[in-house]
Amino acid sequence: MHVEALWRYPVKSLGGEPLESAEFTSDGVAGDRLVHVQGPRGVLTGRTRYGLLTIPASTGPGGPLVDGHPWDSRQAHERVLPFGGRLTRYTGPERFDVLNVLVATDGQVAAAGVDVRRLRPNILIGGVEAGEEDSWPGHALVVGDVVIGMYRKRARCVVTTIDPDTGAQDLDVHRRIRREFGGVLCLDSWVVRAGVVNVGDPVEVVPTDELPERVGGWIVGWPYAV
Repeated sequence: MHVEALWRYPVKSLGGEPLESAEFTSDGVAGDRLVHVQGPRGVLTGRTRYGLLTIPASTGPGGPLVDGHPWDSRQAHERVLPFGGRLTRYTGPERFDVLNVLVATDGQVAAAGVDVRRLRPNILIGGVEAGEEDSWPGHALVVGDVVIGMYRKRARCVVTTIDPDTGAQDLDVHRRIRREFGGVLCLDSWVVRAGVVNVGDPVEVVPTDELPERVGGWIVGWPYAV
């Protein structure tokens, strides 16, 4: 097995940024979800504002960029204003929906027949048979010095139905995930031991007794703290 691909999401619910190398820290991938869209009553996400998922985001020398503009610039705010919010920086753990890393495997993505970007993983593991990831909760990925614990399968939501390029919705994507995969796909994970991961690095799966210190964020019940 090997690392097939890596992503970071500098702004929560905006487009993902493909990486060749990523620093995995105790707070997930460095630079991940440092900014979010704040609405009148809390965080706004692609679950209800589908168009956010099509806005490009990347990382610049001074932090997240929104469609090429610094996140705190007028141009960046104008990109999200039509969706009813404004850009806000927040780096607490509540910004992650469940845990701070999401693991996908090439076999399961292929079996689901979906564009992997709809699943929004941080790391895609290649060379994995379809269904093999079902036994991975309670195990860890070892990638060089980095250890990533895998907690449980991820329950998928309406975000999977949105084309990340056009914003068009295809409800059959989520129906198929529910029908053929019990509504779960990919693995909620966290960083046990930090370090740098590169595309192409070999990967080993080993048992672990480690457990995450906390599970869940704003989306699943933690108070919105901004």
